Amino acid sequence: RPGRARCAGCGGRIQDRFLLRVSPDLEWHAACLKCAECGQPLDETCTCFLRDGKTYCKRDYSRLFGIKCARCRAGVSSSDLVMRARDHVYHLECFRCAACGRQLLPGDQFCLRERDLLCRADHAPPPDGAAAR
Repeated sequence: RPGRARCAGCGGRIQDRFLLRVSPDLEWHAACLKCAECGQPLDETCTCFLRDGKTYCKRDYSRLFGIKCARCRAGVSSSDLVMRARDHVYHLECFRCAACGRQLLPGDQFCLRERDLLCRADHAPPPDGAAAR
């Protein structure tokens, strides 16, 4: 189909012998398909991600749009073991009480305030009369 396809990057006709196709309906000149963030050429040798009409390399897509740990804010990869609290995701090593630092394990009771986790001992109300002392 050389000459009939339009490049999604520059809008020009693709006269080249080869074109790159992203998703079922977007075609690109090989020289136009680049990461919108870092400018790395995206060809048949690397993974290409598409979001809101822009193309990204894997590194930038993960950095910009990937799931991040609610405590350390580092990316969470698909192979990481995680803990979840409401809509927050934590690395296992980050799933700790913000007050005492104790690692929280499955089955432990805890309180979630903003993104801070508190173990039962640090969020439980004081025993009767303890606040008055």
